[in-house]
Order: sequence, then structure tokens, then C-alpha cells
Amino acid sequence: MSQTRKKTSSEGETKPQTSSVNKFLRGSKAESRKENNDLKTTDSQPSNWIQKTAPSETVALLPFLPDLEELDISWNDFVGGTLHSITQQMHLVSKLKILRLGSCRLTTDDVQALGEALEMIPELEELNLSWNSKVGGNLPLILQKFQKGSKIQMLKLVDCTLTSEDGTFLGQLLPMLQSLEVLDLSINRDIGGSLNSIAQGLKSTSNLKVLKLHSCGLSQKSVKILDAAFRYLAELRKLDLSCNKDLGGGFEDSSAQLVMLKHLQVLDLHQCSLTADDVMSLTQVIPLLSNLQELDLSANKKMGNSSENLLSRLRFLPALKSLVINNCALESETFTALAETSVHLSALEVFNLSWNKCVGGNLKLLLETLKLSMSLRVLRLSSCSLVTEDVVLLASVIQMGHLAKLRKLDLSYNDSICDAGWTMFCQNVRFLKELIELDISLRPSNFRDCGQWFRHLLCAVIKLPQITEIGMKRWILPASQEEELECFDQDKKRSIHFDHGGFQ
Repeated sequence: MSQTRKKTSSEGETKPQTSSVNKFLRGSKAESRKENNDLKTTDSQPSNWIQKTAPSETVALLPFLPDLEELDISWNDFVGGTLHSITQQMHLVSKLKILRLGSCRLTTDDVQALGEALEMIPELEELNLSWNSKVGGNLPLILQKFQKGSKIQMLKLVDCTLTSEDGTFLGQLLPMLQSLEVLDLSINRDIGGSLNSIAQGLKSTSNLKVLKLHSCGLSQKSVKILDAAFRYLAELRKLDLSCNKDLGGGFEDSSAQLVMLKHLQVLDLHQCSLTADDVMSLTQVIPLLSNLQELDLSANKKMGNSSENLLSRLRFLPALKSLVINNCALESETFTALAETSVHLSALEVFNLSWNKCVGGNLKLLLETLKLSMSLRVLRLSSCSLVTEDVVLLASVIQMGHLAKLRKLDLSYNDSICDAGWTMFCQNVRFLKELIELDISLRPSNFRDCGQWFRHLLCAVIKLPQITEIGMKRWILPASQEEELECFDQDKKRSIHFDHGGFQ
């Protein structure tokens, strides 16, 4: 049993902090899903934070934990159909503040029992029911006991098959949740039809800091509906509207209130089918969000020939740490504008330009950025049509001592780089002392023999104290080099994974 509790941060993430509070823990699949985020790292957790527990064991322990504040039995398939045995004991843990039941295969009977039990834990601050499809259509059964003055700060209902009726109910409930700071309704594709009700409710949640509507079936009209609510969300730090492919065209006349989000730190609009007019409208707004730290505009291919002004004005965002603009079909002019702007982004830690072919042969435009960047930790240039001259340039920058903080470097799917270029790169990669991950994999359709550069790579890896992962898929190792790799694996005390997918 751990005597620690996680403190809620402004973005809805949690970090371990010492406390004298009891905590009961997750099921057997707690670590099976992890969010892939280049900017954040997860704190290590003591092994006793995770216990494989059947519901009967949980029930047996609850009477002995009157001060329990956190109950996390997520990713536990045994909970489904048996939750009532736990909820019947909720009156014994009335101090409970955090309840996580993500991916527990809850049944309709389970969610009904949960709804009846919630009134027994009035101190509840966090409720996570994500990845339970039976929550959909039954949300009123669960949350109907919430009263005005509820202490709920975090409500996560990701991929719960919520219906339009659930969305309408939630909109009516939100004014009662005055303490709400995090609302995550992602991957509920039917709630777009009830966005009017949700947005109306959001006007009463002035303390909201995180709003996630990723893949929620939002449309062009949704932008205007949300825009009317933004003026009431002055404390919002994170806004995620990503993967709503019908959103495109909605920002043309309805982005003005975004500028009211003065404290916004994270804006995610990836894969929203942004149009040229959307980009023009956002050009007037995004550069005014002076506290913005993370911006994701990736997979919006119409940005390619329409984002020159927007990218030029990003220089007015001094706090920007992460810029993700992969797969945007950037053209020469837009890439040049981005390169000129990036020199001014001194706080940049994550720079993702993958799948923009115009980078190939033009990496020299980023030379000053690569030289001046003291904070860059993640650089992704996958499938950028890089040529030998580009990787030689990168190697020279590394040799001069720049990019010293780099932890992840992705050069995969750049099949036009010759062996001489890889040799130059592998001879100098040893200077990236903080590097953890390197990917130089080839495209799925391409196979090539490893050149002599592979020996230089092995020599370099010995001098990289933190590296754990090297992607080399579809490179063909001759028998002699495969033996060298096997010897290397046997000789090294620390674990380094060469991800080759099976050398040919």
C-alpha cells in the first residue's frame, strides 16, 4: 500500500507527491496505454503503486481504509459486472477524492450502481470512466447525484460511446460543477449534435483549464458555437479540437473569441481539414496568444500554400516550446517563412517537420536555428526527402557542439541519403550525449544493405550514455555485421534496443 497521492496540475496531468494519504491501486493493465507526448516525460513510479487485484480483494480491504483518498482500479477486466460489490462499500471511504475506473468493461448494472454510490463520496474531485462503452446512453444514471457545489475538478469520459442525449444532459449539469478544471470528452463522435447544450454549460465553468474535444464529430458550425463560450473561459490553458475533419472552414468567420484565452498554453488543431481561409483567420489570432507553449497544426495539407503569414508571425510567441507541423504539404515559400521564424523561437524544445517534402535539399535554411537552439530536445524530419547534403549539414552542426540537449532524433524514411552521408552522420552522432532515441529506418517498400557506416554507429553508441532505442527497420545486415551486433549486445551492460524488425 503506498502512502502517496498525486496532485492535480493545471493541465490535468498528475505527478507523484509525498503525502500521508492512503491510496489503492490499479489493475493488471494499468500501463498498457500511454500517451505519446514528445514534450512531457513521465515520472517513474514505485513498483508498489500497481497491484493486480480482483474486486473481491478490493472489497475486503476497503473497511480497513477509512482515510482512503484515491482508488484506481483501471484496466482491470475483472471489475466488469461486479462493481456493485465495491460500490456497496463506498460509505466506508467517504473521504475518497479520486476514482478511476478506466477500461473496466463496466456493464449497465455497474454504471447504475456507481451512480447510486457517488452521493456517498461528497469529497470526490476526480472521476475517470474512460473506455467504458456502457457509459454511453447511461450518463444521467451515473452523474444525476451531482449537486450544485460539487467538488469535482476533473471529469474524463474518453471513448465512452456518449450519445447526443448524454451531451445534452452534460450541458445541463455543467453549471453545477463550479470547481471543474479538466473536461475530456474525446472520441465520442455523437456529441457534436448536442454541442449547443455543452457550450451553454461551459459558460458557467469559469475555472476550466483543460477542454478536450478530440474526435467528437464537430462541424463548421461547432466553431461558432464554441467561440461564443470562449469569452467565459478566461482560465483555459489547454484546448484540443483535433481530429474533427469536418471542422474545416469553421474558423473563417468564427475565431475572434480565441484571442480571449489569454492564458492558453496548448492549442491542438491537427487533422481538422483547415482551409486557406481558416489559416488566414487564425493568422490574426494565434500570434496574440502570448502564453502559448504548444501548437499542433499537423495533417492540415491546405496549409501548404496558405500559411506563410501565419508561420512568419509565430515569432511573436516567445514561450513556444513545441511546434508540430508535420504532413502539412509545406511549399518552398512557407518553409522559408518557417525557417526565418524559427530562429526567434529560443524556447523551442520540440520541432516536428516530418512528411514535408520541401525540407529535402533545403535543410540549410534551418542552419541558424539548429545552431542557436539551446533547448531543442526533439527533432523529427521523417519522410522529408532529405538528401546526402542535408545529413552532412546536420552532422557538421552536431560536430560543432550544437543540439547538445537533443534527446530524440527521427531521420526515418529518407531513403535518398547515400552511404557517405550516413557515415558522416554516424561519426558525429556520438556528440549527442543526451540522445535517447534515434530512428534511421527505411520506407516499408525499400530494403538496403548497411554500409561500413554501421560500425561507426556501434562505436558511437558506446559513447552515448542514455540511448535506449535505435530504429533501423529494413536495413540489411551482412552476416559479419550481424555478428558484431550480437557481440555488442552481449558486451553491453545497459539495454539498447536495435529495432530492425528482423534483419534480412
